[in-house]
Amino acid sequence: MGRSQREHGTEPNLQTRPQLPVVDDLRADCGSCFGLCCVALTFAKSSDFPVNKAAGTPCTNLQQDFRCGIHQDLRQRGYSGCTVYDCFGAGQKVSQGTFDGVDWQQGGKGAAREMFDVFPVMRQLHELLWYLTEAAQLPQARPIRTDIERALAETERLTQGTPAEVAATDVAAHREGVGALLLRVSELARADIRRKKKDRRGADLFGAKLKGADLRGVSLRGAYLIAADLRGADLRQADLIGADFRDADLRGADLTGSIFLTQSQVNAAKGDAATKLPPALNRPSHWDGK
Repeated sequence: MGRSQREHGTEPNLQTRPQLPVVDDLRADCGSCFGLCCVALTFAKSSDFPVNKAAGTPCTNLQQDFRCGIHQDLRQRGYSGCTVYDCFGAGQKVSQGTFDGVDWQQGGKGAAREMFDVFPVMRQLHELLWYLTEAAQLPQARPIRTDIERALAETERLTQGTPAEVAATDVAAHREGVGALLLRVSELARADIRRKKKDRRGADLFGAKLKGADLRGVSLRGAYLIAADLRGADLRQADLIGADFRDADLRGADLTGSIFLTQSQVNAAKGDAATKLPPALNRPSHWDGK
């Protein structure tokens, strides 16, 4: 099922500046998706989900029109994990692009299985597109802009394959190459911040008392900031890729200019009207008590 969006036999040509994704292409558009995150993924009963759900099994709250029946009450009903999740636009790409608008119910069991295999791969590729798109816009990354554009073009090419081609993508290998490039971007973006200790990668900061902390230019890649008190903290130009912000208190914190922050990280945290976010990210409704 489905057809390739690219013309077979063509290769990315940087001299012609191929049209690359914009931020809006990398935002979830649930109205154009077939509820893939509600079907393809596994739920484990926990503080994030009240029940177990196997991959490929529709959530009991998913309606026939692929909308969530309890969308307005997800947190109150114990589905906070749904409010944190972000597919980076992969859902609509798979639904309307890779599978040409044919949903997993219409296509039959084989097509459904294929779609559910493609979706998590596409989601990872779109996450990389988010980071690379941000990297391409950073003035400090200008010395390696060509490398960033090449990685963007190649990642976009991988998303445009047939279902079989996308599913067969060696995402781990591709992530490794892109990850090395993003590390170079991070170093360039933080180079003008002078401080004694700038590397806190993978640090265990669970519940850490960091109220008002000056974390400008610090690498917090993959750091565990679960339930950390970051009220009023200065996180400008901090590298936040992969940092775990679950229940972290970001009230009054300044994250403008932070690097590689995603909507799902913001959704997982606590914040308020005084929290400053990068312009590409939205303030979660639950920060306002909604």
